[in-house]
Amino acid sequence: MLTIHAAPLVLPVGAAAVAEGAVAVDGDRIAAIGPYEEVVAAHPCARVRRWPGLLTPGLRQDRARELLTRCYHPDPREAGELGELPLWGEEFERLAVVMGPARRAGSVRRGLQRMLRHGTTQVVGPFDAGDPALRTAVSRSGLTEVSSPHPPGPGPADLDPFAAGGDLAATVHGPLTVGGRADLAVFDVPGEDALRAGGARHCVATVLAGRLVHRAR
Repeated sequence: MLTIHAAPLVLPVGAAAVAEGAVAVDGDRIAAIGPYEEVVAAHPCARVRRWPGLLTPGLRQDRARELLTRCYHPDPREAGELGELPLWGEEFERLAVVMGPARRAGSVRRGLQRMLRHGTTQVVGPFDAGDPALRTAVSRSGLTEVSSPHPPGPGPADLDPFAAGGDLAATVHGPLTVGGRADLAVFDVPGEDALRAGGARHCVATVLAGRLVHRAR
């Protein structure tokens, strides 16, 4: 079914911003980008999803490998013991000693899900062929493995791709284009400056190859 994603501001990256804009998605591809009224008029039978804030391309997570292999993402049932935040360093190393394959696989899956909740649609590899569980989890998530145009910055990895300090153009893998893969993110902020200041935690929806894989409201 053709779906139109509409927001008060669409930032395609590499093209002019569209106030009261919309992106039409047909299958896993973008069918149209433009003002809401024009896109709806061209696709009158499409389902419409209205979002608050800002619609952008999906984000690229440059530190995905660290987040999945050097960090433990607690299960909600472990919150009383381990808390809810990712565990690094000595805490991770202590867990790694007793962590069986099933528990590690669960952490990897939760890490990927949390990336989706931060608007991520591309993850930087490579993911070792010698770690089939990790490769399988990334493949099943639908996230696209890509190479980064630059080395990761200093400091700890963060689920928020904006934590590295880049602007939107440096934090997405590519622009929204008609005919391109429909990887979108929506943030409940008024503009790019607010997005960079507040970060990807404001993500309210992530669309991965045309599928709505995260919705916060």
